[in-house]
Amino acid sequence: MSIYQFRAKTIDGNEVSLKEFEGKVLLIVNTASKCGFTPQYKDLQGLYETYKDKGLTVLGFPCNQFMSQEPGEEAEIKSFCETNYGVTFPMFAKVDVNGVYTHPLFDYLKKQTPGLLGMSMVKWNFTKFLVDSKGNVVKRYSPNTKPSELTKDIEALL
Repeated sequence: MSIYQFRAKTIDGNEVSLKEFEGKVLLIVNTASKCGFTPQYKDLQGLYETYKDKGLTVLGFPCNQFMSQEPGEEAEIKSFCETNYGVTFPMFAKVDVNGVYTHPLFDYLKKQTPGLLGMSMVKWNFTKFLVDSKGNVVKRYSPNTKPSELTKDIEALL
């Protein structure tokens, strides 16, 4: 099993297979526009710009499960990200990362890399999952981990 078996809807409403990203190192992040961690969009974009030609892709998945910090519709989220942070990496439609309606991709990511004390639950916005170029989930990072702190791990996979 790998992440390539999953599909997701882009922020523009198109269904895509994650197989499209096969051969890329991926940083998958659940995001929100009204969170204290929202400025991480800038650093995520910086990572993407620095490493995209070497094989990194950042995938953003907006989520409204944490204190309703992503209340907008997809068009509003897209505009916010582009206008305020210059986001050009792939963004997806809003998903649930916990609970009954968890997107299957996040079920898989959580099972592959349990969090603190072995808990699988995503605890907040901007939890990050690093995936190698073969689709294997390598590591989970807490929301407190700044994207710039991931460079060593990303470079090791590129």
